[in-house]
Amino acid sequence: MGDRYAPEEGSVLFSYNERRFRPEGEPGPVVTYRQDGDLLWAEIPAGGHVRRGSLTGRVASDGAIDFAYNMVLDDGEVVCGRCHSTPLRRRGGGGIRIREEWERYGQGAGTGVSYLEEVEAG
Repeated sequence: MGDRYAPEEGSVLFSYNERRFRPEGEPGPVVTYRQDGDLLWAEIPAGGHVRRGSLTGRVASDGAIDFAYNMVLDDGEVVCGRCHSTPLRRRGGGGIRIREEWERYGQGAGTGVSYLEEVEAG
């Protein structure tokens, strides 16, 4: 549903700082990314089936992200895993969407692909 997002020519690093995302098409929690250089982190607030969580990782110059995550779900399950994310251009403009290739560890282990959509500050 989009082409790989390319930062402006001459840009040293793609910036996610203060950008807000949520699971595409879902009322899940809105996560605000923070970034300092190539270091990215975020707190995952309560929402959807999540009580709380966090993520920490690194951003490549093309905007790709590799991070680890952990969450406590509403049913008390503690989950953790890793994710490789790729920014995509949204058709018609309006921010970016992110393709996530994730792997969950432990009980309920698995892999999958999901998408995040950028949410306007408001």
